[in-house]
Amino acid sequence: MTGSVRTRSTASLPVPLPRSPLHPTDRIRLWYENELGWVMVPGRPGAPPRLAVGLRFDVLDVPLEAGIAALRQLGPGAPVAVRADRMQLLVAAGGAEEVPGLLEWLEWGELPLDLVPIGAGGAMEAPAPPEAPPSSRRGPGTAAGAALWLRPPVPGCEVETSLPTLSALGGGGDAPDLVRVVNTVATHCHRIRLRRACAQPLAFS
Repeated sequence: MTGSVRTRSTASLPVPLPRSPLHPTDRIRLWYENELGWVMVPGRPGAPPRLAVGLRFDVLDVPLEAGIAALRQLGPGAPVAVRADRMQLLVAAGGAEEVPGLLEWLEWGELPLDLVPIGAGGAMEAPAPPEAPPSSRRGPGTAAGAALWLRPPVPGCEVETSLPTLSALGGGGDAPDLVRVVNTVATHCHRIRLRRACAQPLAFS
């Protein structure tokens, strides 16, 4: 009698529905928000997920060729992402607003370098987490030029301590000097601009 009651009560329990797999965009969002504590920017459906810039980090957006040459010279350091023919180097929050003054001080101010600082209020496309399977590395709305980590952030580490900062502002840890990073990147941006200018055919009137 008792056994039959238990059987009936167990059989009457509702069976939970199987959970649907996470959408690639949700996987990306959870990794950034839960593992790194970074902020995602709300976006329209189907658009690539984006990270808020200016809260935990700023960005130097440069031509890919110049960025690769600069990294060879600068060596290991802060996280770096690539998207199509551009590279995004992460720097300490507040660093973007220092870049124009640094370029002037380093005597790069009058030259068109194609070096774009992105700070508070800006955003960058969120690269897929490095451990994500290949099928999920491109979220909806992305194309062949989707953002990828060349040098990813490491969950569990204090990423901000590795970001380039102005030494005068009291940057701690092993963070490289923002002045050196900006000067190195500007040098390679300038070299690429000169090389491309020399490769252009002369125009005769």
